[in-house]
Amino acid sequence: MAEGTGISRRELIRRAGIGAGGLAISGAAAPKVWAAPRVYEANPTLKIGFVSPLTGADSGFGEPDPYVIGLAKAALSKGLTVGGTTYAVQIVDKDAQSTPSVAAQVANDLIQGDNVDLILTTSTPEVVNPVSDAAEAAGVPCVSTTVPWQAWYFGRGAKPGKPSPFHYTYHFCFGVENFFDTYTHLWPQVPTNKVVGVMWPNDADGNAIRSGLGPLLTKGGYTIVDPGAYQDGTNDYSSQIALFKSKGIQIFNTFPIPPDFATFWRQAAQQGLTKQIKIAQIAKTGLFVSQVSALGSLGYNLASGAYWGPTWPYTSSLTGISSKELGAGYTKATGKQWNQQAGASLALFDVGAAALRASGNPKDKTAVANAMKTLEVKTPLGSLNWNKGPVPNVVDTPIPGGQWIKATSGPFSYEWVFCEHSDDPSIPIQTKLIPYNS
Repeated sequence: MAEGTGISRRELIRRAGIGAGGLAISGAAAPKVWAAPRVYEANPTLKIGFVSPLTGADSGFGEPDPYVIGLAKAALSKGLTVGGTTYAVQIVDKDAQSTPSVAAQVANDLIQGDNVDLILTTSTPEVVNPVSDAAEAAGVPCVSTTVPWQAWYFGRGAKPGKPSPFHYTYHFCFGVENFFDTYTHLWPQVPTNKVVGVMWPNDADGNAIRSGLGPLLTKGGYTIVDPGAYQDGTNDYSSQIALFKSKGIQIFNTFPIPPDFATFWRQAAQQGLTKQIKIAQIAKTGLFVSQVSALGSLGYNLASGAYWGPTWPYTSSLTGISSKELGAGYTKATGKQWNQQAGASLALFDVGAAALRASGNPKDKTAVANAMKTLEVKTPLGSLNWNKGPVPNVVDTPIPGGQWIKATSGPFSYEWVFCEHSDDPSIPIQTKLIPYNS
């Protein structure tokens, strides 16, 4: 049985909200069983807000969220018992549309209109940071993920070595140091001249990476060729491509929004840059098969990191669903390949439910926020422990490296394989990195 639910994992998955055509449905379009919690005549209700980018440039991150929300609703369908009181639970999900202004707006709608008790939010600084800021200002507990923790913590005004300015907002995610660990264990698997061309944008992610990862890679013996920060939405990358060709780069690294990478990589192929690239290491885009498959043959052998996968040996504490079951269930329900955001989004609900329980009074927003300070909870990403974070309010998580290869069997064209596990040796390695032009 799933822990704390009283129902089997099979029944829990069955309840996850499968609509016409096998697609999970959330929000206003969901069947009535998910449109509201089960009826408890005398019991109080807890409201959990969930914000992610279902549409817009970063919509790849939101692909599995309707399915995951269905799993969470099934697990919480009998309510959440805290201190002897059983609370009905309602999940109110909002689309941030990959836009900071919309993210802030829907966060305030949840706070002022829906009067939520807790906010969960995920995927890119453009979504997570405005939601976190709105929650902090309103004194509403908020848990977030899938933003490098430096971009979330320092990008919102915290200062190195100073006390945390945040009292209601908490975060778990990989950081710059995790990328460094991944790259320096992954890249040596392919012989190169160690000259790295970088495309780091002028946004929260790019600025955090430039200030943190760049110096680490230089100390690690890599030569960095940086044409400077570019603006999101740039359409012509000819000058950067010319510089990379002239400097003979053999490793390429970037942290762009998905449309920008597609534009750059096609231009790089047209202008001959991709022929000299031995390792194409991408982040923020290229995380999901929908993004790499859109590139056709140019997507094969792109290297990236994965912050969750179905081979991870971890289980959701809220649902009792293993990583393997989560990946297989998503594919069965949607007909799509597993998406690494599924593990992170389900982990948010693990953390949220654990914080509400640990508070002793889930209607007391300060008590819920204070419970986060020492929370430890099992999730598909592993055990998260806020007693051991790199800075207050933060837990760092692994992002082991691998790449997208041409599938040798099965119904899908692409296959993801893990090639290193420096940050978590419990995650199995499947093969070694192969050159981009293999």
